[in-house]
Amino acid sequence: MARLFNRLTIREIAKSQVVRYKHKADHWSVVRKKKTHMDKALKHFDEFYGNVYGKSWEDIRTALLMETHKYMAVVNSFSDLDRVKSEMENQGAMNLRAIYETYKEDFDAQLSESNKKKRKKELARNQETESAISDAQISAIQSHYPTDYTSPPVSLSTMNDDEDIVMESQGQQPVAMKSIESNLNEISVDENRIIHPNAGLSGLYEFVPATKIKGMEDWVLESQHYGYYKEGADFSVKIEKEIMLTFPQYLNIYTFEENNDSKFSYPKKGSTGVLDYYLLDGASVLPVLALDLQPGDAMLDMCAAPGGKTLSALQTLLPHTIVANDVSQSRVKKIHNVIDQFVADIGQWQDRLHVTGRDARYIDDKDLYNKILVDVPCTTDRHVLHSDNNNIFKPQRIRERLQIPELQAAILTNALKIISVGGTVVYSTCSLSPIQNDGVVGMALKKAWEDTNSIMVIK
Repeated sequence: MARLFNRLTIREIAKSQVVRYKHKADHWSVVRKKKTHMDKALKHFDEFYGNVYGKSWEDIRTALLMETHKYMAVVNSFSDLDRVKSEMENQGAMNLRAIYETYKEDFDAQLSESNKKKRKKELARNQETESAISDAQISAIQSHYPTDYTSPPVSLSTMNDDEDIVMESQGQQPVAMKSIESNLNEISVDENRIIHPNAGLSGLYEFVPATKIKGMEDWVLESQHYGYYKEGADFSVKIEKEIMLTFPQYLNIYTFEENNDSKFSYPKKGSTGVLDYYLLDGASVLPVLALDLQPGDAMLDMCAAPGGKTLSALQTLLPHTIVANDVSQSRVKKIHNVIDQFVADIGQWQDRLHVTGRDARYIDDKDLYNKILVDVPCTTDRHVLHSDNNNIFKPQRIRERLQIPELQAAILTNALKIISVGGTVVYSTCSLSPIQNDGVVGMALKKAWEDTNSIMVIK
């Protein structure tokens, strides 16, 4: 009996020990062992972007991990415009266009002053050069005459005048004409200006993603997988730098000054039945400004959902036609929701604003648009660090993620093929990856050039 009691006691002690060391799911020891998709994304960024950006990555990383970020409010011109602007300014928000115009005035003044100084320097330099040349000419000419010669020429101009007189006195002399055939042997072809198809194109492969990744399901250390983007030092796509973007007159965007973390409230409906303003990330304004929209433009937003950039372009009141496109019905529905909330029953736009649901890689409306926005699907670097929901770094989506640059390049290539001559294509992502940015642009330019022989200029 005593032996049985001892056995039961030992079992209870063992059981209590098991219970004591089994922690709940939210215990620090359990949480530490659990790896989320956000953790995987951050690990990837540390490995890849750490190599790309070096010491700067530490500050970039801190910014990406911040919980809040800067929003801007695009005022809806179809609501009560004056009231909304007044309310924004009373909250302490600033009109981005006013900031731009102030900066531009200061910039123009500096540029004008700089140009004046340059012209003065060039004029003084030209005068010095002409004087030096004249002195050298006189010295060279007079050196050929004896010192006791009464009137040696003082410059080459007098000698040229004398030569002209001699030539005139001789009259025109007949020129012996030869046949083209007799001159062929004397002709030498200047090959300096011939551009061979393969010249300088190898550099376009810099940053280009791997193409042999279809079907790959095993984990790859992507810092090594993409490390070759540094290769191809002869990357030589010509870039024309623009000094300043234009800011449309009727586009009103409000933001709070630096270090002011005030938040915009949720927009309300005005007297026309549409919402007062649309909130979007500050960086999302730049692609619309880069389009340089002009009156009468025909614009295509290839990957438009949820519709913020299309709406911003619409607020400029400049394009004659805007087509907002996206590939899936769920994303097309988001665009319709934005239009219903901000542009509903605005009669003048019923026949000018269209929503389509096509795959951007296969849109074939050639020469129909002179402004195309290509805001492609990407790794959305900031979003994947703050949400596990449908995160692109889920193991089930690795193949999709590694094929993103291939998809991006196909969409951009198609945009370059269908844009009208003289038109503008703006390419943008929400990623810091040079593979999804520089690499995709280089690959798309090469492909478009091979297929169309069109000359593209990067600005």
